[in-house]
Amino acid sequence: MQLMHIKAVNEDLEEYKKGVELLMKQRIVTAVIAAAVFLPIVMYGGLPFIFLTYLMASVGLYELLKMRNISLFTLPGLLSIVLLWIFLLPKDYQKFLNDFDYTKVELAFIVVLLFLTYTVATKNKFTFEDVGFSVLGTIYVGLGFYYFMETRDAGRVYIFYSLFMIWATDSGAYFIGKAFGKRKLWPEISPNKTIEGSIGGVVCAVIVAALFSVFTDIDASLLQLFVITIVLSIFGQIGDLVESALKRHFNVKDSGRILPGHGGILDRFDSLLFVWPLISFLHLIS
Repeated sequence: MQLMHIKAVNEDLEEYKKGVELLMKQRIVTAVIAAAVFLPIVMYGGLPFIFLTYLMASVGLYELLKMRNISLFTLPGLLSIVLLWIFLLPKDYQKFLNDFDYTKVELAFIVVLLFLTYTVATKNKFTFEDVGFSVLGTIYVGLGFYYFMETRDAGRVYIFYSLFMIWATDSGAYFIGKAFGKRKLWPEISPNKTIEGSIGGVVCAVIVAALFSVFTDIDASLLQLFVITIVLSIFGQIGDLVESALKRHFNVKDSGRILPGHGGILDRFDSLLFVWPLISFLHLIS
């Protein structure tokens, strides 16, 4: 009986190992394909880059609304997309709004009024809370990706700085946390993250910042870049925790399945949706 139990445990371990290997292969293949599509468009910029940003933001919003069971192909879903696209409108394309004497804020408020009108039309089946979730979620995704475009407009170096800095934060937090982590960072939200890993992620991000300061033309002193990087690394981790909290609240494992082995757009860009606006707010770019 004991031998049978040991055999069953060994079989389960083998299945687990095979599952992990398959997941790692999926992650690598997806990462290579995504990089082959994403990076050349980011390098080129222009309309292809704007189109890619609109596409990723729209998919991210779809994933967010799906958590609350709001379909994109309903009136609230369509209003959310309209609001998203208003927020995403780049500076160079806002001139036609001026011709009609409207601003982005005014158009956005019109959409909010339509949302509130819909709560009355549905006799509160679509509630004020649903409106709040839709509007706040759209601001979160829309402004995050808007500042993705703003960061790219300031120079490709700032996009690559943000990407490598967050990758270093994530990798450092994972490996240092795995090796030295003892104290949980926020177990109610993300039980595997540790304080030691979080600090390690910040240290790795600062190392990346030092390399960018030496080998690129990034427009910041070493001290300024270190301070900004520490803030961005911390808030990048907060962005990751926000996404984890959302998924835990709505009881979903991943935000989507568009990136096999990685999850959805929000799973991959949760940290950067916090970082890209802050790059501008902290005046790393003007």
